[in-house]
Amino acid sequence: MGVLVCGVVVLTLICQSHSLDGATNPLHRFKRYQESASSEPNDCTTRTGQPMVLSKSGNFSLDVRMPGVSPTVSDTYLCVAVPVPTTRDAYIVDFEPHASMDTAHHMLLYGCRTPVSTTNYWDCGSVKGTCEDEASIMYAWARNAPPTRLPPDVGFKVGGKSRITYFVLQIHYGDVHAFSDHHRDCSGLTLRMTSKPQPFIAGMYLMMSVTTVIPPGNKVTNADVACTYNSYPIYPFAFRTHTHKLGQVVSGYRIRDGKWTLIGRQTPQLPQAFYPATKGINVKYGDTLAARCVFTGEGRTTKTYIGGTSDDEMCNFYMMYYMESRHAAPFQECMEDGSKELFQNIPPEANVPITVPPEMMMHNMMHSAGAPSTPEHQDDMALLQPKREEEEVLDQEYHLEEVTDWPESPLQLGQVSGLALDSDDNLVIFHRGDHQWGVNSFDNSGKYQQQSLGPIQQSTILVVDPVKGSVLKASGRNMFYLPHGITTDKDNNYWVTDVALHQVFKLSSDGRDKPLVVLGEAFEPGSDKEHFCKPTDVAVDPVTGNVYVSDGYCNARILKFSPEGKYLSHWGAGSSDRRRRVQFRIPHSLVFLPDRRELCVADRENGRIQCFVAESGEFVKEIKKQEFGGEVFAISYAPVHGGLIYAVNGESAYGRSAPLKGFVINYSTKEILDDFSPENAQEFGMPHDIVVTKDGRVFVGDAATDSVLKFSSDKAEHRSVKKGGIEVQEIEETETIIQTRLKPQHRVEVAVAKVQIPVATQQKTAEPVQEQPQKPQQQEDDKEKTLAKQSAQGVSPAVITTLLLIPLVVVISIGVLIRYRKNRMYGDGCEVKLEQTSSGGILGKLRGKAAGGLNLGNFFATHKGYTRQGFDRLSTEGSDQEKDDDNDTDSENEEYSAPPPPVGPSSSS
Repeated sequence: MGVLVCGVVVLTLICQSHSLDGATNPLHRFKRYQESASSEPNDCTTRTGQPMVLSKSGNFSLDVRMPGVSPTVSDTYLCVAVPVPTTRDAYIVDFEPHASMDTAHHMLLYGCRTPVSTTNYWDCGSVKGTCEDEASIMYAWARNAPPTRLPPDVGFKVGGKSRITYFVLQIHYGDVHAFSDHHRDCSGLTLRMTSKPQPFIAGMYLMMSVTTVIPPGNKVTNADVACTYNSYPIYPFAFRTHTHKLGQVVSGYRIRDGKWTLIGRQTPQLPQAFYPATKGINVKYGDTLAARCVFTGEGRTTKTYIGGTSDDEMCNFYMMYYMESRHAAPFQECMEDGSKELFQNIPPEANVPITVPPEMMMHNMMHSAGAPSTPEHQDDMALLQPKREEEEVLDQEYHLEEVTDWPESPLQLGQVSGLALDSDDNLVIFHRGDHQWGVNSFDNSGKYQQQSLGPIQQSTILVVDPVKGSVLKASGRNMFYLPHGITTDKDNNYWVTDVALHQVFKLSSDGRDKPLVVLGEAFEPGSDKEHFCKPTDVAVDPVTGNVYVSDGYCNARILKFSPEGKYLSHWGAGSSDRRRRVQFRIPHSLVFLPDRRELCVADRENGRIQCFVAESGEFVKEIKKQEFGGEVFAISYAPVHGGLIYAVNGESAYGRSAPLKGFVINYSTKEILDDFSPENAQEFGMPHDIVVTKDGRVFVGDAATDSVLKFSSDKAEHRSVKKGGIEVQEIEETETIIQTRLKPQHRVEVAVAKVQIPVATQQKTAEPVQEQPQKPQQQEDDKEKTLAKQSAQGVSPAVITTLLLIPLVVVISIGVLIRYRKNRMYGDGCEVKLEQTSSGGILGKLRGKAAGGLNLGNFFATHKGYTRQGFDRLSTEGSDQEKDDDNDTDSENEEYSAPPPPVGPSSSS
């Protein structure tokens, strides 16, 4: 009787969960959209079902498409609203258009809270419009444009606390002759999204002319737009131009202190994609943003106005930007006419039309959506498509280990203070010979106290074979007193610092010890533009030749010089941004990031790495880890695998707080991918500098042991994983996942969140998986023997148990049947698209194995509206989501709100 009562209770709970499902499930609103979208049968809804799947890794995709429309009038604007399918904050990190210019003239994606309609599509070219509240443009497409790509760490914020709870897709159908066959259109977008917070939030800035009139027959008519920018700094990374048939070229600029800097320039007659903006550009409070559209009225017999039809014109310059999340503004616009006085100074390039190849003209691009493009056309599109930044991760078995037999013959070195690489990847060592930095080397004012020793008589600069360790050439005799930092420029010149001389030198690598450039005054410390105080390192921009100096032990600043040594600017950690971050405490090492146009600083006593826009000194990011132990002595960089930072920590005057190691760090995620140290129970003494070669070999200079150590990986193979893991759609795991083993011939591979199995290991895992069912079979045999033994003693317990279980089985069967019937209501026409997840994990971070497991949670999850035809065969290639750093010490809010620590005595090196 008790079992029957329990069964009734369970059945009641099941029914109650279904009755409350529509009210409490955050996807309820989304399901209603699915139902309304599929209420009218058509020929494309079966392939445009709207899957929304979210997992613990936080990556999902969403289709936003027209529900099978067939416009009957040219220049029709149709809109459809799709709810953001989550109540939490989410971030769009990628857009994938599904449209062809022979059908759609252009399409826009808006974000808002209150669309005009939430039940079906509507004509939004009339007074209805798109949204009842303010609509933010998030994406624009026209003329077979390729997908727009966002940089790493950047996303459009939607849902949650944002103003955007609905997406509104607007499509302009220009010429309806394409619908003469009465087919239905399902053009739209796929949004790649993630629930993981992004450090930078993307937005759209639109410069648009609304008053321009193009006289008929006029060869050139300019539409000028300009506004003063009055908000927090933004960083443009992509732009798009849009006009109709008369547009020749559209250009956008930032004006600062009277100087015009190009953001982007393009002809709108090419595929109107988002193209990469000028690298390193930013827009600050007080700058002016300006745009010019050049039109021709030739061939027209009447005036042409700005308007929404194909016979009208438009002058739009879209600028996609990112800014710090705390100041995020999703949409900004400028519609003010620019003054003639201002535009008298516009660069001449803005007036020069861009020649469009005949094969790329609009009338030649109107090919059938189903017809394959020619190879030549595909090549053109490939050239026009913005390159997506691929973020690669290290191989799962990658680990740096010391090469103990390097060098083959011992090197005669003093304190090793600096390392560099020349253009041939030869190692350049900067050492102190018989001089040492001791407690009596400097007085309290920073003046060197051991001039009487004279300069170092040994060769302080050695060029060494990275393979054998043999000395190739030597220089730097009788020049230096206490060498510190060294780097090379594109011409293999050496740039070095001497903390005793308080100077920076440029030297030729030809062996002639005659400085080409000298910065600072010998033995005279200072803090003005002509003096340094114990400068620590140098970095050189390989493109511009500009020189950056970290200064140093006394001055907490970075100075920028021209290639000839002319002072340009300087900044400190606390002066480069509005948040007034903690000042440098010995900026000890520099590295220039050529692919990102950034300069990173090892802020030694603050135990952190800070990166800045090299051109302006604007703060970009900070990396701070508990593993550093409060000290970061040196850094290097490799522009591979999405960007890798190599670092070494050190021991402070307060004692060691963490083991001395080298670290490999993912620039984008800040995750430590690997750490390394000497072999055979040895330790670093004072790892003082680090460099990495093109083939991934790492050298560390140790100032305490007067040595250089080499590290390499035996397995140098790498595999590419696309940025952010936005290649896998997964299922939100709000239900318990039940796994069961199948027989080998029916083995199904299921990808489960938090499971990471590299491709290379699948073959290794296949055999054990197939053997696993044998063990359960043996257990079944043992169980049968046990039951037989029990039956010999009496069958009453078995009979009673069976009778008691029957009601419970019936109740469970009824519950499953109810779920199945509801699935038939919501699931038709919907399909789950699975995409590959990724992260930068290293071997040993695997959380489990999915091969051979059957995920019954996927079956019970179908009450959310996702029908599975049987059990899908899913990929096991996906890996864990990026490591959550919430508990690490690199929380910007925590670090930057903390007051500067008192400056105490620090170790010298």
